[in-house]
Amino acid sequence: MSPKRFHTIKPEIRVLGIDDGRFIPHSKGTVDIVGVVYRGPYFFEGVMKTKIAIDGLDATEKFALMINNSPYFGEIRVVVLDGVTFGGFNVVDIRKLFSLTGLPIISITREKPNLPQIKAALRNLSYFDLRWGVMENAGELFEVEIKPTLNPVYLHVAGILYEDAKMILKKTSTVANIPEALRVAHLIASGLT
Repeated sequence: MSPKRFHTIKPEIRVLGIDDGRFIPHSKGTVDIVGVVYRGPYFFEGVMKTKIAIDGLDATEKFALMINNSPYFGEIRVVVLDGVTFGGFNVVDIRKLFSLTGLPIISITREKPNLPQIKAALRNLSYFDLRWGVMENAGELFEVEIKPTLNPVYLHVAGILYEDAKMILKKTSTVANIPEALRVAHLIASGLT
């Protein structure tokens, strides 16, 4: 699937932000995943939820099911993830998620990932090659300044051009250097546990 081209990006573009809740590292069980839909940076429109296995291998498929079965699916124009790892090291394949949903994916982190440290941690889990392959499949890491007064953020993209992703992030971020949909998803997910 080739990247979606945004000829114009409306100020009220609908964005789905996805983050995980709190969990005990290296434990068994599941963690809550929350998706929040915002229209532009100001209008909260809805919430969706699923669960994934802590340090599991089901995040990509569970995210796709949550998104595709959402009543908001037809309105969402882009999905913004809080990184590519959820519930510890349950890694989301952003290219596969784009393929399964048809929606552009932006994975954003506030700190530059330390890949040697991540690789070492992944070696402690089963299916290292699969997990590391998904991490590598995320592609090029871009550094982006969303607000001149805040630190830059780092992102991977799938199904969207970097320039369009950067513009969407700038248009949908108000009080922080991440989109409101993602900021609110984090708050809700943290409050559930």
